Amino acid sequence: MKALKIPVLLAIVVCVSLISCQPKSDNKSNSKYFSNWPEGASPEVVGERLAENFLDRKFRFQEGQFGRLIYPEVCAWYGALKVADLTNDDDLREQLIRHYDLFLTPEGSTYIVDRAHVDYRVTGVVPLEIYIQTKDEKYLKDGIRWADAQWEDPTSDGITKEARYWVDDIYMISSLQVEAYRATGELKYLDRAALTTATYLDKLQEPNGLFHHAEDSPFFWGRGNGWYAAGMAELLSELPEDNQYYERIMRGYRTMMESLLKYQSEEGLWRQLVDKPESWLETSGTGMFAFAMVTGVKNGWLEADVYGPAARKAWVALVNEIDAEGNVQNVCVGTNKAFKEVGPDLDKQLEFYLGRDRDTGDLHGQAPVLWTAMALLK
Repeated sequence: MKALKIPVLLAIVVCVSLISCQPKSDNKSNSKYFSNWPEGASPEVVGERLAENFLDRKFRFQEGQFGRLIYPEVCAWYGALKVADLTNDDDLREQLIRHYDLFLTPEGSTYIVDRAHVDYRVTGVVPLEIYIQTKDEKYLKDGIRWADAQWEDPTSDGITKEARYWVDDIYMISSLQVEAYRATGELKYLDRAALTTATYLDKLQEPNGLFHHAEDSPFFWGRGNGWYAAGMAELLSELPEDNQYYERIMRGYRTMMESLLKYQSEEGLWRQLVDKPESWLETSGTGMFAFAMVTGVKNGWLEADVYGPAARKAWVALVNEIDAEGNVQNVCVGTNKAFKEVGPDLDKQLEFYLGRDRDTGDLHGQAPVLWTAMALLK
């Protein structure tokens, strides 16, 4: 018996050593709800399909529309870059990077609007993400100027003067400032985004956790709420827990996620107006909510057995909305706040939101499906 003690002890030591050398299992890398996908529904397959769909397009200004790079193109491009990186698809990544070279030329730079508006400033996320992946300084220089310009001459309460107090703003501001932090490691960028997000929460979030499109447009527009959900998820992914606004933002995020559970349809999608059962099922807001929930489950902010099934259901429903060419269907077209379109009459505002057209392949919808793929791949 004594002769067995040393081999057994050695075996135990070896087993313990092997276990300690294994990657630690955590919420970010494992969830029973985010594997074993139906055929064609894995985030690798879907993410690459939509990234290639983006590459196959011309910019809208090349087709004679808008005359500039627009934020839906930026948001989809960012998601495609992340997917290429997470799938280690070097060829796809290189094509997506080369896609930006046009804008580094004197002629191409004229298609980028350089003025104080959240929809223009968000352009910086693309060169910043390229820098993060390549460490090529020219992309850092090009990208960081957008993040710093956003905080030139801030308001008296310290937030960007670009703040409109529209629910859409938070993704545009947070994604840019968070990418600047990821590129530089400077906490000032997270502090900016956190202050702004907390300020908007105090001003705009309703007791049920959702957000009106704006103070004068009191409807829970799906994509508008999606922008806020996605913006909080991006920020919380990097925000230190000792940040003075962390608890406020996490509370706002969890309150919103809890409310969204109640409004998810049997099909897995959310509606054009989140709380209106007569409203149609819409994909861009669903993609943003799915991204926020997947991110929350993987980071341990949300209870996996509650939110994991909801996020999975949303993802499968979104995949079923993608046509053979990689275009997401049932996307709400670009939507101004109702007050600016039809005035203060709330019946007319409701009619305005319910009557918005649906589009196929609109980048407002392609982008959040790419974000959800990237969240599932992390």
